[in-house]
Amino acid sequence: QLELVESGGGLVQPGGSLRLSCATSGFTSENYAIGWFRQAPGKEREGISCIPATHTDTYYADSVKGRAIVSRDNAKKTVNLQMNNLKPDDTAVYYCARRRVAWCLNYASEATYDYWGQGTQVTVSS
Repeated sequence: QLELVESGGGLVQPGGSLRLSCATSGFTSENYAIGWFRQAPGKEREGISCIPATHTDTYYADSVKGRAIVSRDNAKKTVNLQMNNLKPDDTAVYYCARRRVAWCLNYASEATYDYWGQGTQVTVSS
């Protein structure tokens, strides 16, 4: 059964860090680009990062650039998103998704993804 499961969310103070993980199963994740999205209350879902199959380049939205690092662990079949210097505006449900292709061009287009995780809540508050 093909599945993506996010974990690592929680409550963190402004300026803190979290490491989100996307555990994949049922497919060879290293052959696909994996994207990270988030959806804040009352807002549309936003594509924030993508790592291609070759993971030679990584992609970030301006809203997280310089504070986020996406990486793969092919042995564990996970894709991780390290988020640093978190701000209250980062409060959202974070999702990982499998892209239909191996690259990240136009990664923010949700139509280019075919499987999604259930999401993990990140709340940044003092």
